[in-house]
Amino acid sequence: MQKLYALGAWKRDAEQVVAWLIENDFLNEERFAVSFARGKFRLKKWGKIKIKHELTLKKVSSRNISTALGNIEDQAYQQTLNSLISKKWNSLKTGTAAEKKMKTMRYMLQKGYESILVKPAMNKIAEGKA
Repeated sequence: MQKLYALGAWKRDAEQVVAWLIENDFLNEERFAVSFARGKFRLKKWGKIKIKHELTLKKVSSRNISTALGNIEDQAYQQTLNSLISKKWNSLKTGTAAEKKMKTMRYMLQKGYESILVKPAMNKIAEGKA
């Protein structure tokens, strides 16, 4: 709608165009949400919290957000989480173990991962088990 308004379309005309696009499946919020979540997870390694926040900012319905997040495989999510933690941990050359944990935790939370998943994975890496 905003794009049509920017092009100078009248409200009634813009609504008709959008309705036609939705009817003919050119505009599909669920497809957008799933594609957005998949892309941000695979390419930018975002966590579910950050993806959910960004989709909310784009005014995607909560049902479609849930569907999109449900399409992220748990095994791939956990592998990515472990990989990011390991990479960050190994990139920190100085500091005590507590400082490394704090910096790694902050990094993972910024990426949008859940603290309940980050803490156990980080502890395994810190202890050298992973």
